[in-house]
Amino acid sequence: MGSALQFILTIVIVVEFIFGHLSNGFIILTNCIDYVNKQKLSEIDKVILILAISRITLIWEMCIWFKTMQDSFFFVTGTGLQFLHFSWVLSNHFSLWLATILSVCYLLKIANISWPIFLFLKWRIKKLVPVIVLGTLLFLVLNLMQTSITLEEKMQWYGRNSTLAFRVSELILFNMTMFSMTPFILALVSFLLLIFSLWRHLQKMKFNSQGHRDPNTEAHMNALRIIISFLLLYAVYFLSLVIAWISQKHHSQLVHFICMITGLMYPSSHSFILILGNSKLKQPCLLMLKYLGRR
Repeated sequence: MGSALQFILTIVIVVEFIFGHLSNGFIILTNCIDYVNKQKLSEIDKVILILAISRITLIWEMCIWFKTMQDSFFFVTGTGLQFLHFSWVLSNHFSLWLATILSVCYLLKIANISWPIFLFLKWRIKKLVPVIVLGTLLFLVLNLMQTSITLEEKMQWYGRNSTLAFRVSELILFNMTMFSMTPFILALVSFLLLIFSLWRHLQKMKFNSQGHRDPNTEAHMNALRIIISFLLLYAVYFLSLVIAWISQKHHSQLVHFICMITGLMYPSSHSFILILGNSKLKQPCLLMLKYLGRR
């Protein structure tokens, strides 16, 4: 790969890295200030706050993992390798599950569905969120146990070489595939139910000869944008890791850089979309941008 192209791709990665920290850092700062002023946060704000923290960690983990794939001399073993892998599992787990919980919260707060089970959950959303978070810890414990056992076996078998780096990458992808199916399906179901709720709402508005741009419709559209962006960006993120793992065998540096660029879009861009879709975050963000634009 030419030095000029490598320089351009490196600049893009640095910009994504900074953008991800700015967007997630802004979410953390805004919610912390709001908590100091009001001494409380809504359930959705709590989820968004912890989600932003997990994504900053995920951005760092991605950069470290891609570096180990690119340079085998950077690869670590022993306790260092276990720490990096466990922190990857933790950050990816909370980043994925909290985004899924956020999708479920949007569904319960916005959708107009008269099913008994839906109404039961809708009325208990404040109690439901902590229960779901605690329930996800079961998946996390199983993931960490499986990771610990398999990682120890691979370290004893392959030692410190490029084959170990490849096998650890393989382990990461296997874990992500196995443990991400449930939250991904839940987010997809939330998206489909929101579409169903929006369709019913539009049919009702049409029957009553009212316009389509009422607040309820806007709330549906905003939630749909947030959820579909999460689903698409996570799919791109996962695909980039798969391609990077495959390209590792062929030592393709260009593919490696492209995969890193596309992978970083997930923890960076979706947080910015959350800011635009949340009025409490959007207003101070616009004010800050206007202030910076005047300077």
